[in-house]
Amino acid sequence: MKKILIVEDELIPAKLLQTLLKKEGYVVLEIIKTGESAVEFTKSFIPDLILMDIRLQGEMDGIDAMKAIRKFSEVPVIYVTGNSDLKTKSRAEETNASGYFVKPYDSNYLIDAVKKIFSII
Repeated sequence: MKKILIVEDELIPAKLLQTLLKKEGYVVLEIIKTGESAVEFTKSFIPDLILMDIRLQGEMDGIDAMKAIRKFSEVPVIYVTGNSDLKTKSRAEETNASGYFVKPYDSNYLIDAVKKIFSII
């Protein structure tokens, strides 16, 4: 069973993602609200995929968290964010992201992206 980490500081979008993923048969390891916690969690529990918001609580945003994670892991990441500006997208590309979805997103496209990642790894 594939394990997914959700990094999202807003409760409702996080729970919606969790419900969507569980309905598809995936295991949601945790919902984490800060980039710092995401880095530490990933070191210990090694998810198969991270769904990462960019704006997070704490000092570290989602892109900075993925840059820190990239120092020890190549876990796939899909950004699920409200940020659609070119500067943010460019920063996200530096982390070798597998996807970038802007809220509100089509849940069918997101699930298709998740399935595609898992068919590759």
